[in-house]
Amino acid sequence: MSDQRSDIAAAPTGIRLQKVLSQAGVASRRAAEELIAEGRVSVDGEVVRQMGRRIDPSVAVVRVDGARVELRDDVVHLALNKPRGVLSAMSDDRGRPCVGDLVAGRGDRLFHVGRLDADTEGLLLLTNDGELGHRLMHPSFEVGKTYLAEVPGPIPRDLGRRMRDGVELADGPVRVDSFRVVDSHAGKAMVELRLHEGRKHVVRRLLDEVGHPVRRLVRTAIADVKLGPQRPGTLRPLTRPELASLYKAVGL
Repeated sequence: MSDQRSDIAAAPTGIRLQKVLSQAGVASRRAAEELIAEGRVSVDGEVVRQMGRRIDPSVAVVRVDGARVELRDDVVHLALNKPRGVLSAMSDDRGRPCVGDLVAGRGDRLFHVGRLDADTEGLLLLTNDGELGHRLMHPSFEVGKTYLAEVPGPIPRDLGRRMRDGVELADGPVRVDSFRVVDSHAGKAMVELRLHEGRKHVVRRLLDEVGHPVRRLVRTAIADVKLGPQRPGTLRPLTRPELASLYKAVGL
């Protein structure tokens, strides 16, 4: 940070673009200069090729190969594998286990992006990035979410088509973007479904409506961010490609 402050003091117009890219972990300064020379870097929508370009990383929007690069060093984006039985809340006045307990001691003022009900496990995003968080939760951006559900089997062959066509719930129809049977045996099945709905308990209500009530539910992905082998209760920072995919999904 001291180098950055001295750079700004010496040049009020900002910091050299190649240094900003290097500090953001995109590439070494020499490699960043090559990216700029090749026309692969844009600032606020304008392709930059000159090496002397200076920017203010706190406000500039920089993209490399079309993917946005996070330049702010005070912004946090985390993936949590929320365990079953933990509330999607930063605190609980009844003392029940909640997400806030899992990030206690961190200095960041984080909030959870959307929620999972207490009995649902899996991917939950935590951030202090208000604009990104707001857009990810807003239904107009239709951010896709993927779930793995254990339900009673067997699964009818036409169930996927019915769910893609739309199933009427009490608060209106819901359609899945995709549906597949992952496994089925001994009277139970594992199914994967992707949808961009954000209504409360919508996955459970949908599967209940079609006659396959949920026994276990795990959210495995939000847009292109995947849960993978992350252990329950653990946190990890999002990778640059994951964060860029979220920005792209919500038009930032």
